[in-house]
Amino acid sequence: MNRKTKTILVLGNSLAAGYGLDPSQAFPALLQEKIDELGWDFEVINAGLSGETTAGGLRRIDWLLRSPVDVLILELGGNDGLRGIPPEVTRDNLRAIVKKTRERYPDVQIILAGMQVPPNLGETYTSAFRDLYPELAREESLHLVPFLLEGVGGVPDLNQPDGIHPTARGQQIVAENVWEVLKPVLETLRDDAA
Repeated sequence: MNRKTKTILVLGNSLAAGYGLDPSQAFPALLQEKIDELGWDFEVINAGLSGETTAGGLRRIDWLLRSPVDVLILELGGNDGLRGIPPEVTRDNLRAIVKKTRERYPDVQIILAGMQVPPNLGETYTSAFRDLYPELAREESLHLVPFLLEGVGGVPDLNQPDGIHPTARGQQIVAENVWEVLKPVLETLRDDAA
């Protein structure tokens, strides 16, 4: 890969990994298709790992940053929520990932994928978890996908039998949700390079 090609790193969990699907059906591969259709010089690296938590992402980030990163799509936290990890711990881990990435690549653009959890852990937890994403995005000047699974979460036809992981069609909607935020970021990076 020549260094003219800019890198988009997707640091995520099973949603990015495309759990239950072929990796080509997961949203990072679908984003690459959209970029290729436009003839833009960006490569999407899918660092999605099923079961990944924000703590796991924080452990992996130094290794992932050994290669240049121009855009980081941070898609973590869902597993924290399902495990009932305190939202402040999730927030601290996400903030630490942002900090490490910016220390290594000061010009990096970071997109945070907002996540929500089912209400079974109570209203206090559910709302604290939901709110941590827009709050962190505001505090750290991150681009925000308000809710990664918008239009997919809770829709039986768009999820696999476990009710958690999107079907191929669900992943297409997830890719659209991310693309809405990613496309303007890439346009800016292309303009800067011109």
